[in-house]
Amino acid sequence: MISKVVYEGELRTKAVHISSGNIIVTDAPKDNQGKGEAFSPTDLVATALAGCILTIMGIIAKRSNQNLNGTYAEVEKRMGSEPRSISEIKVRIFLNKKILKKERAKFERAAKACPVSLSLHPDLVKVINFIYL
Repeated sequence: MISKVVYEGELRTKAVHISSGNIIVTDAPKDNQGKGEAFSPTDLVATALAGCILTIMGIIAKRSNQNLNGTYAEVEKRMGSEPRSISEIKVRIFLNKKILKKERAKFERAAKACPVSLSLHPDLVKVINFIYL
């Protein structure tokens, strides 16, 4: 078992990661009858995409003795209607410009093929941009 998720009322859930005890609280967004006081479940989907991208890039970096510490992502999510679902996720990855240009394509290819990305519906638009600082 990965987690236990409990509905706490008022459109809020609490998920406990079984092996670590870490907790994630979700709240329905304000535009869907919630308070918007925590990540919504769809926010977590979009955030999971960014986390997966950074993790896969970290694996690639580790294999080639590169350091990606400080690399970060900014995430945007757009919701569609009928049915209400995520229609677009934009992820901007900010990396250190010291990464060699010949290495960049390897990171970018790996990022776009992360398991979360490959698990999302093909109709969901994923825009992933890489910015080298």
